[in-house]
Amino acid sequence: METGGLIMSTASQRNISTSSLLLLTLAFVAAIIISNQLFSGWRIDLTENRLYTLSDGTERILENLNEPINLYFYYSDKASQDVPTIRSYANRVREMLNEFRRAANGNINLNVIDPLPFSEDEDRAAQFGLQGIGLAGSPDPVYMGLAGTDSIDNEEVIPFFQPDKEQFLEYDIAKLVSTLANPQRKVIGLISGAPMTGDFDPQTQQMMPAWVIYEQAQQLFEVRSLGTEIDAIDDDVGMLWIVQPKNLSNSMLYAIDQFILKGGNAMIFVDPLAEADPAPPVQGMPPGMPPQGQNSDLPALFAAWGLQFSPNDVVADAQRALSVSAGSGGRPVRHPGLLGLTEAEFNSDDIITADLNTINVGLAGHFSVAEGGAARIEPLLSTSSASGILASSRFSFLPDPSALLNGFVPDGEAYVIAARVSGALPSAFPDGPPATEVTTEDGSEAVEPDAAGHVTQAADSVNLIVVADVDILSDRFWVQQQNFFGQRISNAFASNGTFVVNALESLLGSAELIGVRSRATFSRPFTKVEDLRVKAEAQYRETEQRLQSELAETEQRLGELQTSREDTGNVLMTPEQQAELGRFIDRRSAIRKDLRAVQRDLDKNIEQLGTVLKIINTTLVPVLLTIFVLIAGWRRNRRHGS
Repeated sequence: METGGLIMSTASQRNISTSSLLLLTLAFVAAIIISNQLFSGWRIDLTENRLYTLSDGTERILENLNEPINLYFYYSDKASQDVPTIRSYANRVREMLNEFRRAANGNINLNVIDPLPFSEDEDRAAQFGLQGIGLAGSPDPVYMGLAGTDSIDNEEVIPFFQPDKEQFLEYDIAKLVSTLANPQRKVIGLISGAPMTGDFDPQTQQMMPAWVIYEQAQQLFEVRSLGTEIDAIDDDVGMLWIVQPKNLSNSMLYAIDQFILKGGNAMIFVDPLAEADPAPPVQGMPPGMPPQGQNSDLPALFAAWGLQFSPNDVVADAQRALSVSAGSGGRPVRHPGLLGLTEAEFNSDDIITADLNTINVGLAGHFSVAEGGAARIEPLLSTSSASGILASSRFSFLPDPSALLNGFVPDGEAYVIAARVSGALPSAFPDGPPATEVTTEDGSEAVEPDAAGHVTQAADSVNLIVVADVDILSDRFWVQQQNFFGQRISNAFASNGTFVVNALESLLGSAELIGVRSRATFSRPFTKVEDLRVKAEAQYRETEQRLQSELAETEQRLGELQTSREDTGNVLMTPEQQAELGRFIDRRSAIRKDLRAVQRDLDKNIEQLGTVLKIINTTLVPVLLTIFVLIAGWRRNRRHGS
């Protein structure tokens, strides 16, 4: 009986254990279902740079969508199976697009399409203008682009998502969505003292064509010339494009001032000496002297904002000086005032300058912030550190530009040629609008205007771009013109035009789009491995240089032994030469052995690092988790026991 009771007790315990496990399983499933319902939509971004959290500006763009936007992500999933870099980045793009879809509250329809070769999907991708890229490891072209449409079939595309532009991924997608949501052409108000739109040339008695950059801007936006005498800016003007401002009236300056302080954006080009502005010569000027009045400035506005700009100083750069023809023979000489800026002088973190190659500027000035000034500047274009300041008068009537380098000593400072300006700027007219002169029958009299609506300080941070060069816009600095059967064909050899168009697009974007930040990359480089490689390469170069030095010394020694011989006609080596050569061969073998050892040590160090990481991931972490669980269980049992 006791045995039977024991058996029945054991069976009962087994049934209870089975029932407990079943109940626990059902409770776990129920908890998952309830948590999915209760916490649906809850998301936690634990990445270091919050890669999966949309910017506030993007969130506002998506919240304000009034109609559905259709997005078509064409990605060659099958064709990129053997291209892990593309597959990894495509997953990043897809996740970002899903974040956009989620935040749009049903106003974004996302379609992910694999355009197989010779399929209708591939034809549709080509019709959108998407690019199929040939990649090593893929026999077929790989598509990874985005097309978007709205309810009236307006189209916007990103031809190909470049992995090296990942930090601007969110901006590019947000810009596409914002453009589709607001398809009407933006209005740019142009205030120009330079002949950008074309002018009559008194020397050739012909009309000069419009600058190429002006024509490009007209194709993308509505560019409205405002003249230089207005006292108010139209409400539909999205931004101001101010080029070579000279002798502007107080009413014009006040209109610019209030437009900016009330939230309007502007791009301002000033210059200490604009060669692109052919100012007429002044009467009484000695023959051969260059025309005057080729500089420009906005002293009243700049002073109020705390921006410093000298209309009489030119930045010279010995490192970035371009070569020009000089003298009767047309020999090439370096001109320190004509600069070819490279990627090293660009702001790689700004969408305007991140993807540019070369920008040419001519006789440019520079900007800085006055002490205590309200303005904050973020450089876009700068000089190299081999720069200095020269008076603009030195560049007038200059037959040999290389003479500027005589005695030129760089001061080691990188000068800011173009910059973003932000801050809650004050008005240059703190007492209200200026009085205007009105002509009457009895003469002229000052009339005090209505001060209603006057703004003394910007409520929010402004968004301006200032450039200390006007020649950057002129054709000869960035584009070649050719006549092809009566049509002008433009071939760009520098990125000046792209820089200006990028800036205009950035300033014309909504306040939300401007606020979209550039993101950090999701790829995490093996910095420790890179450090090991750098140290090994430095050691390798040092050993290699020692070998080359000893080789040169041995060759010199062999030459000395050869010249000291009395039997100069004998081509055979002397015993001394043979011994010297033998020592060098032995030494070279030893040094090459050292070089191989350096490379082996590098591989061994990387392997050791990999082994340590594997041990940590596969052994140490599980052990630590086990210990943590055991300690937690022990503490729980101890509490229950007490």
